[in-house]
Amino acid sequence: MMQFVIAAPRSGSGKTTVTCALLAALKKRGMDPCAFKSGPDYIDPMFHRSVLGVESHNLDLYLSAKNTVRELYAHYTAGHGAVVCEGAMGFYDGQGLTTRASAWELADALDLPVLLVVQPKGASVTLAAEIQGLVHFKPESHIAGILLNDCSEKLFRMLKPLLETETGLPVLGYLPRLPQAMVESRHLGLKTAGEITDLAQKIGLLADALEANLDWATLEALTERPAPAPVPPPALQTAGVRIAVAQDKAFCFAYAETLDCLRTAGAELVFFSPVHDTALPEDICGLYLPGGYPELYARPLSENKTMRDAIRDAVNGGLPTVAECGGFLYLGQTLEDASGTAWPMAGVLPGKGVKVGRLVRFGYADMTAKADSLLFHAGEHLYIHEFHHWDSTDNGSGFSVWKSEKVQWECGFASMSLYAGFPHLYWAGTPLPRRFVSGAKFYQRQKRNTHD
Repeated sequence: MMQFVIAAPRSGSGKTTVTCALLAALKKRGMDPCAFKSGPDYIDPMFHRSVLGVESHNLDLYLSAKNTVRELYAHYTAGHGAVVCEGAMGFYDGQGLTTRASAWELADALDLPVLLVVQPKGASVTLAAEIQGLVHFKPESHIAGILLNDCSEKLFRMLKPLLETETGLPVLGYLPRLPQAMVESRHLGLKTAGEITDLAQKIGLLADALEANLDWATLEALTERPAPAPVPPPALQTAGVRIAVAQDKAFCFAYAETLDCLRTAGAELVFFSPVHDTALPEDICGLYLPGGYPELYARPLSENKTMRDAIRDAVNGGLPTVAECGGFLYLGQTLEDASGTAWPMAGVLPGKGVKVGRLVRFGYADMTAKADSLLFHAGEHLYIHEFHHWDSTDNGSGFSVWKSEKVQWECGFASMSLYAGFPHLYWAGTPLPRRFVSGAKFYQRQKRNTHD
């Protein structure tokens, strides 16, 4: 099985472009690839899924224990012929000024070879020095080869012998500049895959270009590894409860692993759109409002008053509800759009969503629950992640968050039927799915007793 990590010296090197091109080319070759993303990124896996037509998954060594990451990797690679893991940021860049949760730490934890994506802009011999520094920074870097991105054929032929001589690494090929295949960005990175109408054509162009300019035999020789030992499938529960999950262009940041864990815990997930639907799904016993871009769709969300009222009444009526980041903003009183216009939202929580224009409380942190609630026990810790350019006038005080000795804050609303806050939670390997489903089951029994 071909297995490797795609990494780069820094952000902006084209890791996602190269990863999507590789996945499309591997699929075209009949390799049946699967994909992973290092870190808490929601957007890049959407691109992987658009290429593959199957799920891509996150592997995060800050949010998850090493054993959990290894189990998830083994579980989701089963039955596939190739595995491509896309790194985040620079190769050694992790939480804060450490290598924790970096692409290097993931490669090290899974013992995977690394293909280093390098953009040869304005440098030649210096590139060799930079790559040598990356190779020797750790006793085992796992770097096995180099791929040049945004590179002409002429420059590739000049640099290949130089880099191979100076670094001892094979230069496996190059991806030329393709302006017609560029993907637009915005404040949270790339636009989501669903917003790009010609994405399939763009990725097709990239895959064809890479197919023609990559040494596939050498890549296979460098990355061939025994398939991970299979892990026993989790025992499926039979709770028999329906949980509504918001899923549309405004709410698109849900980890695939979280949804799978909820199913394993016994939930039947029913997807709906707060933008377009006028009513919640029938017979639900739980509600999950994940993150996304509600600020970009504040007007249609607000104008769908029937749905806003339905969600307000359901949450106030005790429906077990989890609302993360964008979902948290939706439950507030109002939400400003990109122009600063405030639109009425569900009105469950006291805060108003406001545009800040910069990242707020960005990054990993450690969250501690102050009291027992739907998802947490008092004093319990969970690692979380925040990434947003909007804030709330009332972030709640149900949890204490520690980022560093100098950076700490309170956030979140919690009760026996609610979790709502900016922090994104990673549910795999935690008791959260079981607790949410248990809360939904309790709600179901109460509802039946009321009707009897």
